[in-house]
Amino acid sequence: MFRDLIQEAYGAMQYNRRRTALTMLGMAWGIATVVLLLAYGNGFGRACANIFANFGTKLMIMIPGRSSMQAGGQKAGAPIRFTLDDVDTLSTNIPQITHITPEASKQCNIQYETRTFNFSVTANYPNVFSIRALKLAEGRFYNTEDEMQHGRVAVIGSEAKEKLFSGRNALGERIRIDGLSVEVVGIVSPKMQAGDDNTNRLIYIPFTTMSDLKDTHYLDSIWFNYETPAYERLEHSVRAVMAIEHKFNPTDRRAILVFNLMEQVHLFELVTLGLTILLGFIGTLTLGIGGVGLMNIMLVSVTQRTREIGVEKALGARKRHILFQFLAESLTITFIGGALGIILAYGVSLSVGRLTLYSAMAKNAEGGDVRLIIAPSTLIVATLILAAVGLVSGMVPAVRASRLDPIEALRYE
Repeated sequence: MFRDLIQEAYGAMQYNRRRTALTMLGMAWGIATVVLLLAYGNGFGRACANIFANFGTKLMIMIPGRSSMQAGGQKAGAPIRFTLDDVDTLSTNIPQITHITPEASKQCNIQYETRTFNFSVTANYPNVFSIRALKLAEGRFYNTEDEMQHGRVAVIGSEAKEKLFSGRNALGERIRIDGLSVEVVGIVSPKMQAGDDNTNRLIYIPFTTMSDLKDTHYLDSIWFNYETPAYERLEHSVRAVMAIEHKFNPTDRRAILVFNLMEQVHLFELVTLGLTILLGFIGTLTLGIGGVGLMNIMLVSVTQRTREIGVEKALGARKRHILFQFLAESLTITFIGGALGIILAYGVSLSVGRLTLYSAMAKNAEGGDVRLIIAPSTLIVATLILAAVGLVSGMVPAVRASRLDPIEALRYE
């Protein structure tokens, strides 16, 4: 029976090829719109993920502040100061932390031969390489041995390398940091950099080496990454531990400033989800226009084939036979048009390539641009929408055809 239905549908489509082709074109355009809009939503989400991955997603940065609440006999307004003891305390009491490092930074005059620039120098433990999601373009990063021996070594950002060396080899060369001679052992790959961000101009040196440039007893900040998905609970735990050590109220958010990148990631995930739903809704409306066109064409087909329907009923065809006959024709048109639309969507996504987004505002930010990503889930959702539209559009004419009175149908001219 299924084969007969397909043959009848094919014969009816062959009868008026131009009308069938135009209807298929409308369905193809509609499903291509759905797929491309959903692909844009997926691409936008991937672009946001790449932007945050550039800085490290499961990352917290703690900066000392000043208490604003009285606690433990301490008056409000007391300054909070971090030391290396705080780093040890956090790593001991909070097992969710995977890597942690102190940070001491200073604006320094960086000199190579006759060139002098004022760059920011940051001193950390060697594990800052994984904490800040750094990648090396050349050389190596300083290691535990360099840290223990107060190694006079430095890893420089890509932009700092260009300004100091103008394309020349930098590895093994010695630069002066406020007069302190250090050897360049590595070059950091370019990172996304927006506005006045100096990420690619940073000079990285071992934490112990910074003591030759400034007093490192008090830290500028503490960086760490973690594995638990419960980032809000982890932040509460961090504040509670630090509140005990420094005698401030754990609810006092001004005592220590905690920058939790996962909060921003979660926010953008919600924005991406909302955008994808909106784009899917718009695409469905566009496909619905094609469905209305299919319904009109099938209603015309029912009118033109009224006498044929009467003959079939006179020969014993039941309502369900007529219903399935016209429904099969509309679904065949729908799915052939849908297949053509998906092919069109793939062609457009491959030809468009990268759509400018973050790279318009930042350097080295091609990874933050939108690429049309047609995921398997996108095809599944688009197919379900297509099936629903085709079924609804074909059901109305099919029901009308099945309810025709055979005597009135045979008398129709």
